[in-house]
Amino acid sequence: MTTIKKAPILFSFLAAALLSACAGNGIPISSNTKYPIQVLYDNQPLERPYSELAVVEIGSEDSLTADQTKDKRMMFRGNDAKTKELLTARLVMKAQKIGADAIINVKYKYYTSVNKEGYMLSGLAVRYRGE
Repeated sequence: MTTIKKAPILFSFLAAALLSACAGNGIPISSNTKYPIQVLYDNQPLERPYSELAVVEIGSEDSLTADQTKDKRMMFRGNDAKTKELLTARLVMKAQKIGADAIINVKYKYYTSVNKEGYMLSGLAVRYRGE
């Protein structure tokens, strides 16, 4: 089989692999970044006893730039993975200030409108019991 004839087969395999990886839990907020406290997203259970401290959240809203609205198209919107990791680090620092050992049920929301875009990252700061 020539390389040209193999391309559709390879593409089909890669597409199927990507879809199956994203189907169960969606695209994660972060990938394997180590934070000073445990960070668990909304579908990950904390398997140890804990006490709830408070909901912690960070958010921001900004006006769109000229590049983002060029030709009246939605271009260059949203936060990339690196930015999401920085935002998660800010959320972790906020939780640490109130004595948290972990943040659970972390959720990331991004929104956009004609003139603005924004994000909100939130989770429940908890302290482990018995430690």
